[in-house]
Amino acid sequence: MRTQTTLLATIVLWACITSCQTADDPFRWLEDVDGEQALAWVEAHNEQTLTSLQNHPAFDTIYRRSLEIYHSEEAILPWEVRGDFVYDLLQEEQHARGVWRRAPLESYLEGEPDWEVVLDLDALSQAEGENWVFKGAQCLPPAYARCMFRLSRGGSDAAEIREFDVERKAFVEDGFFLPEARTFYEWKDTNALYVATDFGEGTTTESGLPQVVKEWERGTPLKQAKIIFETDSRGAWVFPWVERAGGRSYALIIHKASRYETILFALNESQLRELRIPGDARIRIHPGLGMLVILLKSDWTVGGATYPEGALLCIDYERFLAGYRNFELVFTPQERAHVFSFSVTESLLLVSILRDATRQLYRYRRENGHWILDPVDTPEHVNTYHTGQVEGSDQFFLTSEGFLTPPTLSLAREDGTVIRVEQQEPQFDAGPYTVGRIEATSADGTLVPYFIVHRRDMVFDGQNPTLLHGFGGYGMSRVPYYDPVLGAAWLERGGVYVLANIRGGGEFGPSWHRAALREHRQRAFDDFIAVAEDVIARSISSPKHLGIMGHSNGGLLVGAVLTQRPELFNAAVALNPLLDLSRVSDRDELGDAKDPNDWEYMRKYSPYHNVSPRKTYPKALFVTARTDDRAPPGDARKMAARMEETGHSVYFYEAKEGGHGGGVTPHQRALRNALIFTYLLDQLR
Repeated sequence: MRTQTTLLATIVLWACITSCQTADDPFRWLEDVDGEQALAWVEAHNEQTLTSLQNHPAFDTIYRRSLEIYHSEEAILPWEVRGDFVYDLLQEEQHARGVWRRAPLESYLEGEPDWEVVLDLDALSQAEGENWVFKGAQCLPPAYARCMFRLSRGGSDAAEIREFDVERKAFVEDGFFLPEARTFYEWKDTNALYVATDFGEGTTTESGLPQVVKEWERGTPLKQAKIIFETDSRGAWVFPWVERAGGRSYALIIHKASRYETILFALNESQLRELRIPGDARIRIHPGLGMLVILLKSDWTVGGATYPEGALLCIDYERFLAGYRNFELVFTPQERAHVFSFSVTESLLLVSILRDATRQLYRYRRENGHWILDPVDTPEHVNTYHTGQVEGSDQFFLTSEGFLTPPTLSLAREDGTVIRVEQQEPQFDAGPYTVGRIEATSADGTLVPYFIVHRRDMVFDGQNPTLLHGFGGYGMSRVPYYDPVLGAAWLERGGVYVLANIRGGGEFGPSWHRAALREHRQRAFDDFIAVAEDVIARSISSPKHLGIMGHSNGGLLVGAVLTQRPELFNAAVALNPLLDLSRVSDRDELGDAKDPNDWEYMRKYSPYHNVSPRKTYPKALFVTARTDDRAPPGDARKMAARMEETGHSVYFYEAKEGGHGGGVTPHQRALRNALIFTYLLDQLR
């Protein structure tokens, strides 16, 4: 998957943080990210938290074990195939920020990759006096010799974009360069880019997302680039997209009228043509076959037929442009089984089906004008997904993993056989554990499934330290994954892990997501509470031994449930959270605090506005990062300050860098893990 795809997926998770009319806020000064007074408060709280938790006997062991895992040579690193080479980012003791390296694909498949360093991020950071974080490279096929590098200061979403010559292993002198911003770009050809960025006043939304797309010719100033598309709609933003394969390319302009309303335009020789499909649908153009593939998020009546939400459709792209609407139905959604994602090879359509919150991969082959299901031989009861392909062929890579199953990378050949390429060695002893699937009943009677990972010989006496994890928003699904730090720091120390598939997520299709939007967001919190109550009712754990954790939107989940039902838990970890909804304008997902009607219901679950001196809360842990420009650190700071003001003890830790993730270097991630799991052990055991 291209890095720009990942960036898009993460940026659209959050609405812009905006100023609005709110009641007096005594802690507004903590929103000044680099303010002297605010930083003094942060440093004092960091020192207090570090001093307390570092003195715990488990801290050093968890820290060293985490660092050992991150430095392990056995791990399968995220990688990409570009032409005849495999690329990845290796972080190790000597290269904390990483080296971007490559090896010939043939040597990689033989198990003896011949790596060469393309860019040393540590050396670059030292030479330029910056804390650069590598956010990926977009390279122009078929040669992949020229790439646009995305470099972020401290891990923030805003990034600087530079042209790089892979063969020379150097940045291109007088090459394409885009200053730090939330930028989207695509290669048009060797001498031109499609660019959406901050072009100056009036060209971005309040949160810095671009509202103008330009075509930029090499050798000309950026300000002279030709405007292709622009929008002045409030909150709307735009970006370019190019699909390439088999020597064909299709350029699109994506106009995000709102979070879940997209208008698509085909771009051909600077001429725009709207693709009239539902605004909440997802599409891909299959360049090898010249077909348009559409995944519906709502029912669609067109051409005399009605297609249900979750259906996967296809049609010849040129015929579609000519007005034909005779779609072919590739996949029809089933109960608790829907399309999670889809991708293409030279002539195949690869479909990832989420079946009861576990991904399974299916291959469709075109024969006699129809798609024929061609099964992929994959392991059962683990998460299997597409991870790349061999260019110019129908060979593709897939990865399988589970809570107790380390990732295995395999290659599906054109003859249908699947061969193992690499298998990660286990990084904790999974033998004593098992994975279960249970359902809880939410407040409105909805059955809410959850995964549970525990020792086979666990005694159901309510004494088991248990960590309940959730997200519940933006249609994002939580599925089984291999986390060796969780295994080493939590499971091996007697902990139980629970992952809840609550509404607001996408585990069971678009309706599961829509059920917890805006004024219905309380359903996600009710679902999470129901899972906690079910865990207690089954004597898996008890309030004294039960903790909750969530990141990003999951931090909002933790904050809301903490303030609503604190008697159910003895620990709460909110990571990079959104907690003050009075500053949010997210009309499609949460609501717009500037709208009095929206604020009426948003205030009821805004954690910052529901801290009470009359309730007893567990001592919570708030973790954030100074360079997080998606969920800025002010929310975590203010929540901690308000809880202290009302007489409640908290832990607070803010990293100097890391953005919206969990740290930049292995040492930073290990410290974060040590703080989290030491805290959980101290509170719950």
